[in-house]
Amino acid sequence: MTNAERETLEFSPPKTFGALFFAAQIPQVEVHFGAASHIGKVRSNNEDHYAVIRRNRSQTMLMTNVPEQSFGVVEDEAYALVVADGMGGAQAGEWASRLALQAAWDLAGRATSWIMRFRDLEAQQAQDRVDAYVQEIHQTLVEYGQADPELAGMGTTWTSAYIVGWDAIIMHIGDSRAYLHRRGSIQQITKDHTLAQALIDSGIPPEDTTRVRHVLTNSLGGRAEQLIAPDVKRLPLEDGDRLLLCTDGLSDLVGDSEIADEIVRAGHPQAACDALIELALARGGKDNVTVVLAQTRRPTSP
Repeated sequence: MTNAERETLEFSPPKTFGALFFAAQIPQVEVHFGAASHIGKVRSNNEDHYAVIRRNRSQTMLMTNVPEQSFGVVEDEAYALVVADGMGGAQAGEWASRLALQAAWDLAGRATSWIMRFRDLEAQQAQDRVDAYVQEIHQTLVEYGQADPELAGMGTTWTSAYIVGWDAIIMHIGDSRAYLHRRGSIQQITKDHTLAQALIDSGIPPEDTTRVRHVLTNSLGGRAEQLIAPDVKRLPLEDGDRLLLCTDGLSDLVGDSEIADEIVRAGHPQAACDALIELALARGGKDNVTVVLAQTRRPTSP
């Protein structure tokens, strides 16, 4: 898959030399979260893992003879949401998704800089950074699989959102999904990396692709030489948006409109996640099911 075929980030070019180094103050946003995961009613272990992470960068005056009121508190916040659905024999799938999250956490701690504002990087630099994370996580899974025969060939999906101010970077590999719920309607903002979806894109009727619905064409792990091509897009957010990430344990059993109804009915993100898990279990719970939900709001006070 070429770069031209991939969804990439879009940034406005800086208008001045100084704009290369100094970003405008970003409007503040409140983000409220919910998350839940369940083994389901059929599987013997949970191969899904999720994470909700808060990152911050602050600046505080320690000593000065300038009046204190001259210096306000400077603090940037960003949030990362991830769901990963592992695959492999025995316990390999559970290990794959867990190791992917742990590897990402370790890499973030070693990063020479964090994206705390979207002007921190040009579009291609941001794409390159995503690719660097992906290749490092992929290599970690491959090396574990090579060292332990029981983990050979293990892999995982990865769907994440990195929220900075009123924007989000969506990164997607596999068939876990991201949805945007806005003003009463819901939209799937990722495309499944499955053989079924590839056939549908080529004109095959969806009802003729059910046998290969879960055959992945893109995942982390597996073979060392496997080409990993993450979809990456920038998503502008609005007041009241809900951003939902889930594994196929939910999307296989609960339709998009039903997801939207439960989000509205529940109100709070955690209540919505719990309700969606219960609905998937009521439909049979044939797979592990994981849901992460973020809701944006304008701050109630400055």
